[in-house]
Amino acid sequence: MFSPLAVRRRFSDLSEAEVLALAISSEEDDARIYSSYAEQLRKQYPATAKMFDEMAAEEETHRRLIESFARRFGHTIPLIRREHVAGYYSRRPVWLVQNLGLERIRAEAERMEDEAAQFYLRAAQASTDTETRKLLGDLAAAERKHETRAEQLRAEGRESGTTVKEDDKARRQFVLTWVQPGLAGLMDGSVSTLAPIFATAFATQSSSTTFVVGLAASVGAGISMGFTEAAHDDGVISGRGSPVKRGLASGIMTMLGGLGHALPYLIPHFWTATAIAAVVVFIELWAIAWIQNRYMETPFLRAAFQVVLGGSLVLAAGILIGSS
Repeated sequence: MFSPLAVRRRFSDLSEAEVLALAISSEEDDARIYSSYAEQLRKQYPATAKMFDEMAAEEETHRRLIESFARRFGHTIPLIRREHVAGYYSRRPVWLVQNLGLERIRAEAERMEDEAAQFYLRAAQASTDTETRKLLGDLAAAERKHETRAEQLRAEGRESGTTVKEDDKARRQFVLTWVQPGLAGLMDGSVSTLAPIFATAFATQSSSTTFVVGLAASVGAGISMGFTEAAHDDGVISGRGSPVKRGLASGIMTMLGGLGHALPYLIPHFWTATAIAAVVVFIELWAIAWIQNRYMETPFLRAAFQVVLGGSLVLAAGILIGSS
Protein backbone atom coordinates (compact mmCIF):
# COMPACT_ATOMS: atom_id res chain seq x y z
CA MET A 1 0.00 0.00 0.00
CA PHE A 2 1.27 3.47 -0.91
CA SER A 3 2.20 5.66 2.03
CA PRO A 4 3.04 9.38 1.55
CA LEU A 5 5.20 9.25 4.67
CA ALA A 6 7.40 6.57 3.13
CA VAL A 7 8.44 8.77 0.20
CA ARG A 8 9.01 12.04 2.04
CA ARG A 9 12.55 13.31 1.66
CA ARG A 10 14.73 14.69 4.39
CA PHE A 11 15.57 18.36 4.20
CA SER A 12 19.28 17.53 4.39
CA ASP A 13 18.95 15.51 1.17
CA LEU A 14 17.59 18.42 -0.88
CA SER A 15 19.78 20.15 -3.39
CA GLU A 16 20.22 23.92 -3.30
CA ALA A 17 17.83 24.22 -6.26
CA GLU A 18 15.23 22.17 -4.42
CA VAL A 19 15.62 24.26 -1.26
CA LEU A 20 15.01 27.39 -3.28
CA ALA A 21 12.01 25.79 -5.03
CA LEU A 22 10.62 24.76 -1.64
CA ALA A 23 11.01 28.32 -0.36
CA ILE A 24 9.18 29.67 -3.41
CA SER A 25 6.21 27.31 -3.03
CA SER A 26 6.03 27.87 0.74
CA GLU A 27 5.97 31.65 0.48
CA GLU A 28 3.37 31.56 -2.29
CA ASP A 29 1.18 29.33 -0.09
CA ASP A 30 1.56 31.75 2.83
CA ALA A 31 0.56 34.67 0.61
CA ARG A 32 -2.66 32.85 -0.30
CA ILE A 33 -3.35 32.05 3.36
CA TYR A 34 -2.97 35.71 4.36
CA SER A 35 -5.21 36.77 1.48
CA SER A 36 -7.84 34.28 2.68
CA TYR A 37 -7.68 35.70 6.20
CA ALA A 38 -8.02 39.23 4.81
CA GLU A 39 -11.07 38.32 2.75
CA GLN A 40 -12.68 36.57 5.71
CA LEU A 41 -12.17 39.51 8.07
CA ARG A 42 -12.75 42.38 5.67
CA LYS A 43 -16.42 42.99 6.51
CA GLN A 44 -16.21 42.94 10.31
CA TYR A 45 -12.57 43.85 10.94
CA PRO A 46 -11.32 46.05 8.07
CA ALA A 47 -8.17 47.22 9.88
CA THR A 48 -6.96 43.68 10.54
CA ALA A 49 -7.94 42.72 6.98
CA LYS A 50 -5.71 45.53 5.74
CA MET A 51 -2.89 44.16 7.86
CA PHE A 52 -3.23 40.74 6.25
CA ASP A 53 -3.42 42.33 2.80
CA GLU A 54 -0.09 44.00 3.45
CA MET A 55 1.40 40.79 4.84
CA ALA A 56 0.26 38.96 1.70
CA ALA A 57 1.89 41.69 -0.38
CA GLU A 58 5.09 41.24 1.64
CA GLU A 59 5.03 37.53 0.91
CA GLU A 60 4.58 38.28 -2.79
CA THR A 61 7.99 40.01 -2.77
CA HIS A 62 9.42 36.51 -2.50
CA ARG A 63 8.61 36.16 -6.18
CA ARG A 64 12.04 37.69 -6.63
CA LEU A 65 13.26 34.26 -5.56
CA ILE A 66 11.92 32.99 -8.86
CA GLU A 67 14.20 35.40 -10.68
CA SER A 68 17.11 34.26 -8.54
CA PHE A 69 16.29 30.64 -9.29
CA ALA A 70 16.05 31.32 -13.02
CA ARG A 71 19.45 33.02 -13.06
CA ARG A 72 21.15 30.14 -11.29
CA PHE A 73 19.27 27.02 -12.29
CA GLY A 74 17.09 27.84 -15.30
CA HIS A 75 13.38 28.39 -15.74
CA THR A 76 12.14 24.92 -14.75
CA ILE A 77 11.34 25.02 -11.01
CA PRO A 78 11.08 21.57 -9.36
CA LEU A 79 7.64 20.75 -7.97
CA ILE A 80 8.34 20.37 -4.27
CA ARG A 81 6.05 21.38 -1.43
CA ARG A 82 6.01 21.24 2.35
CA GLU A 83 4.29 17.89 2.48
CA HIS A 84 7.07 16.34 0.40
CA VAL A 85 9.75 17.04 3.03
CA ALA A 86 10.06 15.22 6.35
CA GLY A 87 10.37 17.56 9.33
CA TYR A 88 9.39 20.65 7.39
CA TYR A 89 7.01 23.05 9.11
CA SER A 90 3.35 22.68 8.20
CA ARG A 91 0.41 25.03 8.00
CA ARG A 92 -3.00 24.48 9.55
CA PRO A 93 -5.80 24.39 6.97
CA VAL A 94 -7.52 27.76 6.65
CA TRP A 95 -10.91 26.25 7.51
CA LEU A 96 -9.59 25.11 10.91
CA VAL A 97 -8.53 28.66 11.81
CA GLN A 98 -11.17 30.85 10.18
CA ASN A 99 -13.86 29.99 12.76
CA LEU A 100 -11.63 31.03 15.65
CA GLY A 101 -11.51 34.46 17.24
CA LEU A 102 -9.76 37.52 15.86
CA GLU A 103 -6.84 37.33 18.28
CA ARG A 104 -6.38 33.63 17.51
CA ILE A 105 -6.09 34.38 13.80
CA ARG A 106 -3.53 37.11 14.49
CA ALA A 107 -1.56 34.69 16.67
CA GLU A 108 -1.67 32.10 13.90
CA ALA A 109 -0.07 34.59 11.49
CA GLU A 110 2.70 35.32 13.98
CA ARG A 111 3.25 31.59 14.45
CA MET A 112 3.53 31.12 10.70
CA GLU A 113 6.28 33.74 10.36
CA ASP A 114 8.14 32.50 13.44
CA GLU A 115 8.07 28.86 12.32
CA ALA A 116 9.41 29.76 8.90
CA ALA A 117 12.23 31.87 10.36
CA GLN A 118 13.20 29.24 12.94
CA PHE A 119 13.27 26.47 10.36
CA TYR A 120 15.43 28.46 7.94
CA LEU A 121 17.87 29.31 10.75
CA ARG A 122 18.22 25.67 11.83
CA ALA A 123 18.64 24.58 8.24
CA ALA A 124 21.28 27.25 7.64
CA GLN A 125 23.25 26.10 10.68
CA ALA A 126 23.18 22.52 9.45
CA SER A 127 24.19 23.37 5.89
CA THR A 128 27.80 22.82 4.75
CA ASP A 129 27.40 24.74 1.50
CA THR A 130 28.28 28.43 1.78
CA GLU A 131 25.82 29.66 -0.83
CA THR A 132 23.00 27.54 0.56
CA ARG A 133 23.74 28.75 4.09
CA LYS A 134 23.58 32.37 2.92
CA LEU A 135 20.34 31.69 1.06
CA LEU A 136 18.68 30.15 4.11
CA GLY A 137 19.95 32.97 6.33
CA ASP A 138 18.48 35.55 3.97
CA LEU A 139 15.14 33.74 4.02
CA ALA A 140 15.15 33.70 7.85
CA ALA A 141 15.92 37.42 7.95
CA ALA A 142 13.07 38.09 5.52
CA GLU A 143 10.63 36.17 7.70
CA ARG A 144 11.74 38.14 10.76
CA LYS A 145 11.14 41.36 8.85
CA HIS A 146 7.62 40.19 8.03
CA GLU A 147 6.95 39.39 11.70
CA THR A 148 8.25 42.84 12.68
CA ARG A 149 6.13 44.46 9.99
CA ALA A 150 3.02 42.71 11.30
CA GLU A 151 3.75 44.11 14.77
CA GLN A 152 4.22 47.58 13.27
CA LEU A 153 0.90 47.36 11.48
CA ARG A 154 -0.85 46.32 14.69
CA ALA A 155 0.85 49.14 16.60
CA GLU A 156 -0.29 51.64 13.99
CA GLY A 157 -3.82 50.30 14.34
CA ARG A 158 -3.69 50.66 18.12
CA GLU A 159 -2.50 54.25 17.84
CA SER A 160 -5.33 55.15 15.48
CA GLY A 161 -7.84 53.27 17.66
CA THR A 162 -9.03 50.97 14.87
CA THR A 163 -7.62 47.72 16.27
CA VAL A 164 -8.84 48.64 19.78
CA LYS A 165 -12.36 48.93 18.42
CA GLU A 166 -11.95 45.64 16.59
CA ASP A 167 -10.64 43.93 19.73
CA ASP A 168 -13.67 45.20 21.67
CA LYS A 169 -15.97 44.00 18.91
CA ALA A 170 -14.29 40.59 18.81
CA ARG A 171 -14.57 40.25 22.59
CA ARG A 172 -18.25 41.20 22.47
CA GLN A 173 -18.83 38.66 19.71
CA PHE A 174 -17.04 35.98 21.76
CA VAL A 175 -19.24 36.74 24.75
CA LEU A 176 -22.45 36.69 22.69
CA THR A 177 -21.60 33.52 20.77
CA TRP A 178 -19.88 31.38 23.39
CA VAL A 179 -19.95 32.82 26.91
CA GLN A 180 -23.58 33.91 27.18
CA PRO A 181 -25.19 30.68 25.91
CA GLY A 182 -22.56 28.60 27.70
CA LEU A 183 -23.21 30.42 30.97
CA ALA A 184 -26.96 30.02 30.56
CA GLY A 185 -26.43 26.32 29.95
CA LEU A 186 -24.12 25.92 32.94
CA MET A 187 -26.61 27.69 35.19
CA ASP A 188 -29.48 25.59 33.91
CA GLY A 189 -27.56 22.33 34.16
CA SER A 190 -26.11 23.06 37.58
CA VAL A 191 -29.25 24.47 39.21
CA SER A 192 -32.20 22.77 37.50
CA THR A 193 -30.80 19.26 38.01
CA LEU A 194 -30.15 19.78 41.71
CA ALA A 195 -33.73 19.03 42.74
CA PRO A 196 -34.23 15.76 40.81
CA ILE A 197 -30.76 14.42 41.62
CA PHE A 198 -30.83 15.13 45.34
CA ALA A 199 -34.50 14.21 45.65
CA THR A 200 -33.67 10.82 44.15
CA ALA A 201 -30.60 10.52 46.36
CA PHE A 202 -32.44 11.09 49.63
CA ALA A 203 -35.50 9.15 48.55
CA THR A 204 -33.60 6.00 47.55
CA GLN A 205 -30.22 6.41 49.28
CA SER A 206 -28.88 4.43 46.33
CA SER A 207 -25.81 5.71 44.53
CA SER A 208 -26.48 3.72 41.37
CA THR A 209 -30.08 4.89 41.06
CA THR A 210 -29.10 8.50 41.72
CA PHE A 211 -26.39 8.34 39.09
CA VAL A 212 -28.77 6.98 36.43
CA VAL A 213 -31.32 9.71 37.18
CA GLY A 214 -28.61 12.37 37.20
CA LEU A 215 -27.14 11.12 33.91
CA ALA A 216 -30.56 11.09 32.24
CA ALA A 217 -31.44 14.54 33.58
CA SER A 218 -28.10 16.03 32.50
CA VAL A 219 -28.07 14.56 29.00
CA GLY A 220 -31.74 15.36 28.43
CA ALA A 221 -31.33 18.93 29.63
CA GLY A 222 -28.23 19.37 27.46
CA ILE A 223 -30.00 18.20 24.31
CA SER A 224 -33.03 20.35 25.08
CA MET A 225 -31.02 23.50 25.81
CA GLY A 226 -28.78 22.98 22.80
CA PHE A 227 -31.64 22.66 20.33
CA THR A 228 -33.55 25.51 21.94
CA GLU A 229 -30.59 27.88 21.70
CA ALA A 230 -29.82 26.92 18.11
CA ALA A 231 -33.41 27.11 16.91
CA HIS A 232 -34.78 30.27 18.52
CA ASP A 233 -32.31 32.77 17.01
CA ASP A 234 -30.34 32.48 13.77
CA GLY A 235 -28.05 35.30 14.92
CA VAL A 236 -28.53 37.43 11.80
CA ILE A 237 -30.55 40.24 13.37
CA SER A 238 -29.31 39.90 16.94
CA GLY A 239 -25.65 39.57 15.89
CA ARG A 240 -25.15 36.74 18.37
CA GLY A 241 -23.28 34.61 15.87
CA SER A 242 -23.68 31.10 14.52
CA PRO A 243 -26.66 29.22 16.01
CA VAL A 244 -24.66 25.99 15.77
CA LYS A 245 -21.86 27.39 17.93
CA ARG A 246 -24.32 28.80 20.44
CA GLY A 247 -26.25 25.54 20.53
CA LEU A 248 -23.08 23.55 21.15
CA ALA A 249 -21.95 25.93 23.90
CA SER A 250 -25.32 25.84 25.62
CA GLY A 251 -25.92 22.10 25.25
CA ILE A 252 -22.47 20.97 26.33
CA MET A 253 -22.30 23.30 29.33
CA THR A 254 -25.81 22.29 30.43
CA MET A 255 -24.81 18.63 30.35
CA LEU A 256 -21.54 19.28 32.19
CA GLY A 257 -23.35 21.35 34.82
CA GLY A 258 -25.61 18.43 35.66
CA LEU A 259 -22.94 15.74 35.39
CA GLY A 260 -20.75 17.62 37.85
CA HIS A 261 -22.86 16.55 40.81
CA ALA A 262 -24.13 13.31 39.23
CA LEU A 263 -20.72 11.69 38.67
CA PRO A 264 -19.86 11.44 42.40
CA TYR A 265 -22.65 8.87 42.65
CA LEU A 266 -20.47 6.43 40.78
CA ILE A 267 -19.02 5.92 44.27
CA PRO A 268 -20.94 3.00 45.86
CA HIS A 269 -20.92 4.44 49.39
CA PHE A 270 -23.96 6.73 49.42
CA TRP A 271 -22.95 9.28 52.06
CA THR A 272 -19.42 9.65 50.66
CA ALA A 273 -20.88 10.26 47.21
CA THR A 274 -23.38 12.76 48.61
CA ALA A 275 -20.71 14.69 50.49
CA ILE A 276 -18.55 14.96 47.36
CA ALA A 277 -21.58 15.96 45.26
CA ALA A 278 -22.37 18.74 47.75
CA VAL A 279 -18.79 20.05 47.45
CA VAL A 280 -19.07 19.96 43.66
CA VAL A 281 -22.32 21.92 43.81
CA PHE A 282 -20.61 24.56 45.96
CA ILE A 283 -17.75 24.86 43.44
CA GLU A 284 -20.17 25.01 40.48
CA LEU A 285 -22.23 27.82 41.95
CA TRP A 286 -19.20 29.95 42.78
CA ALA A 287 -17.72 29.25 39.33
CA ILE A 288 -20.93 30.56 37.75
CA ALA A 289 -20.71 33.70 39.87
CA TRP A 290 -17.09 34.20 38.81
CA ILE A 291 -17.93 33.79 35.10
CA GLN A 292 -20.76 36.30 35.43
CA ASN A 293 -18.38 38.77 37.03
CA ARG A 294 -15.54 38.11 34.58
CA TYR A 295 -17.39 38.15 31.26
CA MET A 296 -20.83 39.65 31.90
CA GLU A 297 -19.48 42.40 34.20
CA THR A 298 -21.99 41.55 36.92
CA PRO A 299 -20.79 42.72 40.36
CA PHE A 300 -19.36 39.64 42.04
CA LEU A 301 -21.29 39.94 45.30
CA ARG A 302 -24.59 40.37 43.45
CA ALA A 303 -23.82 37.44 41.14
CA ALA A 304 -22.78 35.28 44.10
CA PHE A 305 -25.90 36.19 46.04
CA GLN A 306 -28.23 35.42 43.13
CA VAL A 307 -26.60 32.17 42.07
CA VAL A 308 -25.73 30.75 45.48
CA LEU A 309 -29.09 31.70 47.00
CA GLY A 310 -31.04 30.30 44.06
CA GLY A 311 -28.97 27.11 43.94
CA SER A 312 -29.27 26.63 47.69
CA LEU A 313 -33.05 26.95 47.53
CA VAL A 314 -33.30 24.40 44.72
CA LEU A 315 -30.93 22.04 46.58
CA ALA A 316 -32.93 22.39 49.77
CA ALA A 317 -36.17 21.71 47.88
CA GLY A 318 -34.72 18.52 46.40
CA ILE A 319 -33.49 17.27 49.76
CA LEU A 320 -36.80 18.06 51.49
CA ILE A 321 -38.87 16.38 48.77
CA GLY A 322 -36.61 13.35 48.72
CA SER A 323 -36.61 13.01 52.50
CA SER A 324 -40.38 13.31 52.92
